[in-house]
Amino acid sequence: MTTFTIFLHLVWHTLLGFIFYYPLFMSSLWIVGAIFFYFKNEKPYSKYTIPPLRGNERWEGVSILIPCYNEGQNAIETISYALNVDYPEFEVIAINDGSSDDTLEILVNLAKNNPNLKVVNLAENQGKALGLQAGALLAKYEYLVCIDGDALIDKNCVHWMVKHFIRYPEVAAVTGNPRIRNRTTLLGKIQVGEFSSIVGMIKRAQRSFGRIFTVSGVITGFRKAAVHEVGYWSPDMLTEDIDITWKLQSNGWDVRFEPRALVWILMPETLSGLWKQRLRWAMGGVQVMLKNFKVLFMPRQTHLWGLMVELMLSTLWAYSMVLVFLVWFISLFVPLGYLTPDHSPILPDQSSIILIGACLVQFGVSKWLDGHYDQGLGKNYFWMIWYPFAYWLLNLFTAVTALPKVLFGKKGRARWVSPDRGAHQEIKKG
Repeated sequence: MTTFTIFLHLVWHTLLGFIFYYPLFMSSLWIVGAIFFYFKNEKPYSKYTIPPLRGNERWEGVSILIPCYNEGQNAIETISYALNVDYPEFEVIAINDGSSDDTLEILVNLAKNNPNLKVVNLAENQGKALGLQAGALLAKYEYLVCIDGDALIDKNCVHWMVKHFIRYPEVAAVTGNPRIRNRTTLLGKIQVGEFSSIVGMIKRAQRSFGRIFTVSGVITGFRKAAVHEVGYWSPDMLTEDIDITWKLQSNGWDVRFEPRALVWILMPETLSGLWKQRLRWAMGGVQVMLKNFKVLFMPRQTHLWGLMVELMLSTLWAYSMVLVFLVWFISLFVPLGYLTPDHSPILPDQSSIILIGACLVQFGVSKWLDGHYDQGLGKNYFWMIWYPFAYWLLNLFTAVTALPKVLFGKKGRARWVSPDRGAHQEIKKG
């Protein structure tokens, strides 16, 4: 063998090793970090419905912001839940962002009988970022709790968020724990497990290791002074939640995860709706990566290096998988020698069985963690066997598609697009 052939052989097997060991390593890291987070931050409060106050602490006023775009079907239910939170002093501000349906009419009628409800009307659709900013500027309280127009907030959610703001002045944002309402289809059932094992577990682990990649766009509390300091939400970012998280943490603010701050949400139950949602998430992640890549060269931003490296490696992993698949496909027609994969990268083999096993262990741990707050997670465990096949491929292709779309796509303001939200279902609480 020539030196070049040996080099190519080493590079190829390093690539295959990276594809196998990277998700295995990250899964192990998430599990360890999430368990540590539970015993440090969740178990001490397991006997409380709302967190206890200390010394001279007292519950301070909160403004609940609800940006709405074409939410005629969900507005009454969402606003009703917000108005019935168990909290001593609050207001609800619903922002109609140029809806083309009857959202504004519904909000105005609700406000007539509810003095705690204020309605802000934006004549033209401005996007969620500017809708939130409009609500924040009109809010009379320092603490903001932002939820989506189809989300049902838990009655004790506000208490658990405000605890962090009262006790820790360096905290700028507290992200909550979204739970899936629609669980009738296979996609819905898989997403129930995903939000526990991927979303909830990663946030727990990231918080244990230092910083959170993103707050949840459907449920997050903010300190208004901190949001004002960083210039509010960015109207040109597809995922304003990721962007505001990085802006706050880059400016030295702390961002936390509160698993008891529950909100019940609807998620897509069609493949096209799911693709659009995940592509937007992936493109938002790429936007944030390109915007904040410079932190790797800033000694004062070392607390964000881990998140940036993880984001870059995840993107590299997706492209590596595509490269291996292409090499395998070409090898069916053209002999490639040492580059010929031993098997199809999309069919199960020994290594993929190990990864699937690690995935199921991760789901099992997450079921134990989030089972304290959400009933019925065990029934969805059976369906998790499909997650590696369906959602890994989906996330893989959205990640690969997102980079060129961000690099070469049109720039401009990110405006609302009515999503696929599946079917409504009665909430089952823990």
